[in-house]
This record gives sequence, structure tokens and C-alpha cells, in this order.
Amino acid sequence: MTKPFASKPKSPDIGLRQAKRLCQMPHEKRLDFIAEGLPIILQSARGFWSAAKTLKDHPREAAVVEGFALEEAAKILILMDMVRCPRKQLPARIGAMVGWFYDHLARIIYAEATDRIRATDVDYLRGAIEHMRKTCYLEGNMGEYILPNWELYIRESRLYADIEAYGDGDPGWSAPHVHERMFKDFEPTTIKLIEAMASLGLFTLDALTILSEVWDQLDFEGKQDHQEATRLVWETLERAQAAKLIPENAAQDDANLLARHWQLPMYALDLSRITVSLEELEAEQEQLLWAEIGYP
Repeated sequence: MTKPFASKPKSPDIGLRQAKRLCQMPHEKRLDFIAEGLPIILQSARGFWSAAKTLKDHPREAAVVEGFALEEAAKILILMDMVRCPRKQLPARIGAMVGWFYDHLARIIYAEATDRIRATDVDYLRGAIEHMRKTCYLEGNMGEYILPNWELYIRESRLYADIEAYGDGDPGWSAPHVHERMFKDFEPTTIKLIEAMASLGLFTLDALTILSEVWDQLDFEGKQDHQEATRLVWETLERAQAAKLIPENAAQDDANLLARHWQLPMYALDLSRITVSLEELEAEQEQLLWAEIGYP
């Protein structure tokens, strides 16, 4: 008699990459756990950023380490958006946000949105990040070149020597390279923002509890704008100040930075990759060609 097929033994669910456990935690325990982790992530981001400053004679390596710092900083912003998300909506959104915590592109989008996008409202922000989510795009005067997702390409091309190809071109070797910044001492808003949060004492359980309660007032999912977010920032800081949670050495500039540059909550956005097919790209190329020669 044939023995029944034995199922493969299941390995213990242990080790790293366990942020999914945040999904099962009660709200208060999750806030406590996040408060424990935020200073750890902050130190990781600081370490990378400080190390990058010592590599001025090695621009490629410095850019790689700076990228690590920004992605660590983005983890803080993702966790803070978990806290800012209204409690009724969080169960439906936290799974995706846990995925962002580990996804390179999602973390890059968080940093880019903080550093480069001045969103008028959530719908504007949703549209502004859409191009960053596409797996491929067209480049050139008439879209003659098909290129991969730029954000991920820049990240990978700094890290590795590899074989690459574009569109219908032949493969070739890619040596690690970097696009150097014009201002070498520039500090991204993302880095300054997490330092301001730390200086204002927002990484404690009591402060996160206030943050959660204040931002529970409004779900940022459509036309909610920066003015409404700024109001909630100041309400959060006022309540934290009244509770004596803000350290005495915190500066007004830290509060101003938070009010001006903390991006609108992104918990209601889709940060997954948008797969662009070859057929879609070829159709777009044809439209660009006809537009170039004057046909509607």
C-alpha cells in the first residue's frame, strides 16, 4: 500500500522580518512596541548618515550609505503613519504598511515624497508618486528609449556591477556609478525630520498615544490637505507640551520643521509597483510619434 504523501515540515516563524506581528497586536501594545523601536531605527539611520560623511572621497560608496540612511529614516515615517492612521481604518491598511516597511521602492517613495513633493492634498500626492511606481517608462524626445523604474535602477546601479539592457538593445556591462549632488553637504529633509521628531520627544509611548488620539480625528484619504495636517501637528505638540513630554532643549525650529515638512499621511495610498507592459509602452511611443509629426 502506498504511503500518503508527507507534507513538508513547516519551519519555525522566527528570525528577522517579523514586522507582520504588529498586525496582531492590540493598539496600546503596538504603540508601546513602536515606541521601543523608533530610537533603534533612529540610531541606525544616524549611523549610516554619519558614516557617509566620512566617505567624501568615495562618492559612490557615500551615496550607497546615504541611501541606507534614508531608507531607515523612511521606516520611521511608515511607523509614524501607522500611529497617525485612524484606528477604525488601521486594520484594513496595516498589512500593506508592514509590506512597505521591507520594500525598497516604498521606502524610497516615502523619502522622495518628503524631500521633493509639496502636496496640496492627498489626491495630489497620490498622483505625484504614480510615476515612481511604474516598472518601466519612456525616455527621449519621442519616447524612443524604454527604461526601468528609475528609483530602483539608481539604487541598484550604485550597489552592484551588473549586466543591463534597455528596450531592444544588446546587453552590456554596468559598472557601479553615482550621480553626484551639486551640493555635497546637503542634508535631506527626511533626515532632518526624524531628528526633529526625536528632539521633540515624539518617540515615547505617551507622545505616540497623544499622536494617535489627535490624528484619529481625520482620515487623510482624498481632499484632506496640508493645512489640516499642520493643524494636527500643532495640536499634537501643544498636548505633548502640556503633558511635559517635550524636552527643554527642543528648539522652535524643530516644531516649525515638523509643521512645514511632515508629509501628509500616506497610509491610504497604494505604493505597490505598477506593471507596464511592452504593448502599453509601444502604444505610447506611437502616440508620441504621431504628436511629433502633427497628427492629433
